[in-house]
Amino acid sequence: MNPIIKEVTDVQVKKDRPPFKVGDGVRVHTKVREGDKERVQIFSGVVIALKGSGIHETFTVRRISYGEGVERVFPVNSPNIETIEIEKESEIMRARLYYLRDRQGKAAMAVKRKAYDDKAVAAVAPAAS
Repeated sequence: MNPIIKEVTDVQVKKDRPPFKVGDGVRVHTKVREGDKERVQIFSGVVIALKGSGIHETFTVRRISYGEGVERVFPVNSPNIETIEIEKESEIMRARLYYLRDRQGKAAMAVKRKAYDDKAVAAVAPAAS
């Protein structure tokens, strides 16, 4: 990217983005304008793709709504995104989860959850107290 363009757009890049990744379940709070009113709408689903960098960075969220797959692409640095909440974390070995588009039912949202080692958590807990 041109250094001059990068310098100009660095001001608009959000620094407080939560560290989510592909496969995580997220809730995206977006501002919606209806006439002269403004409200917050929540879109929750699984992140299936992260693309771009800098001011052009986007992420795609997929969910099943009334038996139909719905995907939305959100610019990370959009002023219309109020917050991004991480609902669940996952362990994914891929950069994109486009294979979820071909699945139906529960399998369409089946993503391997992050496994926590109980022994490691128990070993750390006594040391903290």
